[in-house]
Amino acid sequence: MKILFCHPAFSGQFCHLVAHLASNPEHQVVFITEQKEGRIPGVTKVVYSLAPNDLKTHPFLERSERSVLHSYAAAQAARDLKNRGFIPDVIYGYSGGWSNALFIKDVFPSTPLLGYFEWFSQSQGGEYNFDPAYPLNEAQEYAIRCSNVPNWVLLQACSQGISPTEWQRSRFPQEFQSKIEVVFDGVDTEYYQPDPQAVFTVPGTGVTFSPKDEVVTYATRGMEPMRGFIQFMEAAALLQERRPNCHIVVAGTDQTWYSKTAGNNKTYKDLILERLSFDPARLHFSGWLNRDQYRQLLQISSAHVYLTRPYVLSWSAMDALSTGCLVVASATRPVTEVIRHDYNGLLADFFNPRDIADKVCHALENGEDLCHIRQAARAEISEKYSMAVVLPRQLEILTNTARM
Repeated sequence: MKILFCHPAFSGQFCHLVAHLASNPEHQVVFITEQKEGRIPGVTKVVYSLAPNDLKTHPFLERSERSVLHSYAAAQAARDLKNRGFIPDVIYGYSGGWSNALFIKDVFPSTPLLGYFEWFSQSQGGEYNFDPAYPLNEAQEYAIRCSNVPNWVLLQACSQGISPTEWQRSRFPQEFQSKIEVVFDGVDTEYYQPDPQAVFTVPGTGVTFSPKDEVVTYATRGMEPMRGFIQFMEAAALLQERRPNCHIVVAGTDQTWYSKTAGNNKTYKDLILERLSFDPARLHFSGWLNRDQYRQLLQISSAHVYLTRPYVLSWSAMDALSTGCLVVASATRPVTEVIRHDYNGLLADFFNPRDIADKVCHALENGEDLCHIRQAARAEISEKYSMAVVLPRQLEILTNTARM
């Protein structure tokens, strides 16, 4: 089978599926992307560059314009492939404000398109207008509605769609949900597994921890409100007061990816460190960790905190559960689809740092008695979200789409 993947980032949410398909010589796998870095054996990577653009776009259309620019460049690359004789049996394209697949059906009108539908933004009921501290104004609500233009284009053009969770599918318009199957991206449970002998060294410090130490961990792409960074740090300050031997390790970048910036040339980390007092010897900012370092961090964790607004469910949360972490998470919709309180994790009020700290203290004080929660967490991921479970379903949907 000839499969064409479209995603600006190589290889995005398709990484496991692409590697699996490419390992079979009977398949020809081509991937159109803007990202030059990275390679997967057996994958023909076609890299495009964005054309210069001097047009002035209305602010409401900035996300849609980004998708149009990527999609135009990807379509040119796809047309070159077609001119060289490559006609895919099926196309798998990423949707959303960063999609590069808007025009792919114009290049290959007879090829079925499978769409990956990650998120449909709405001003109510999701990540926006959730936190009263960050209300939307009228113009922002208008911009959010316009940001879904790429989603609408792919929803109409695709033969079939995939969304990683029931919660994420539920955000899409009701009239299109029957077109979208729920299949998670997959967790490498062989890699993310417990290791009682693990050690983790905070990069650049020489400070090393093992599972015998009392370590509360938190991991995020960026230290920002979307993932509850402020609430976590407020809880961390309480934890340091209550637990004199407790160390806090924060993994991630001091950047804003999904939230409004803090302003005044400061980051949210700057603001929280100005406002709260911490014992610096027990608060560690590790920066961005590579995959092995991140696994080691999870393996030594006494309690891992995952907080999120009602937005997409992070891979990091699933990796933590697979590693057998005792996860303390926000009781928000993305989380409660996977974590049940006192069964495979502990749930806390997103807006209540004291409740978060209470749940973490409970985890630290009763570690041995809560081993069944760690075991249930790993079992949940292994039974429902592991590569062994989801890959066959992804392949089935891809193959069925090719036959449409």
